[in-house]
Amino acid sequence: MANPQFTCTVAVRHLPEQSDPAAQRFAFAYTVTIRNSGDVTAQLVARHWVITDARNHVEEVRGLAVVGHQPVLKPGETFDYTSWAQIGTPQGTMRGTFFCMTEDAWPFDAEVPEFGLTIASALH
Repeated sequence: MANPQFTCTVAVRHLPEQSDPAAQRFAFAYTVTIRNSGDVTAQLVARHWVITDARNHVEEVRGLAVVGHQPVLKPGETFDYTSWAQIGTPQGTMRGTFFCMTEDAWPFDAEVPEFGLTIASALH
């Protein structure tokens, strides 16, 4: 039996040039690495992000592709992309799911574990 699986990791950095603390806008870039850790070729089709700030304001983002791409990954291959998000507090979280499909048209979800959106100075 085939085992479709994508494993996702994320690196985050604050974007001070895109942020405006006086207007309660804090921007963060995130780079996602998606690895086909399964044993069949599969394609990333769509995304769903849940973005939560420190006041528990939640924004959900859904759409086809990631930065205009729907990568097809063979077992062991990776795809990296960078995007960004903006929240109303200096701290928050993001988590997500990628809707994927094997080349035999079997759907599966790849989870992106929750990660922090945090300005280092906000931790002190």
